[in-house]
Amino acid sequence: MAAALERSITSHPATRLSILLTIRDHAHHHSLMVKLVQRARGAGLAGGTVFEAQQGYGASGRLHRRHLISEDAPVVIVIVDHPDRIGSFLDSVEDLLEGVVFMVDDVEVIEV
Repeated sequence: MAAALERSITSHPATRLSILLTIRDHAHHHSLMVKLVQRARGAGLAGGTVFEAQQGYGASGRLHRRHLISEDAPVVIVIVDHPDRIGSFLDSVEDLLEGVVFMVDDVEVIEV
């Protein structure tokens, strides 16, 4: 218990990239979600996670949802790293992001 109390909390600024897709989105005959995560990992980014939602809609107003007959569930890929590394990654995947909505925001990474 004493060791837990001695731990210090550190933090540093970072950038969060959130990419909004559906499971059915593809690029060059492959899953866009998989390609983006593979490229992020290959670029050595600090970490990335894919979140699948039950339902959602975007600017088109079209409802995307997960159901038994077809997979059209919305997904969000979240990648966090230093701002310059996120910028370089975005430049490297520009060919995959045409027509894709993504957000970039400043965050504070907290480590215990």
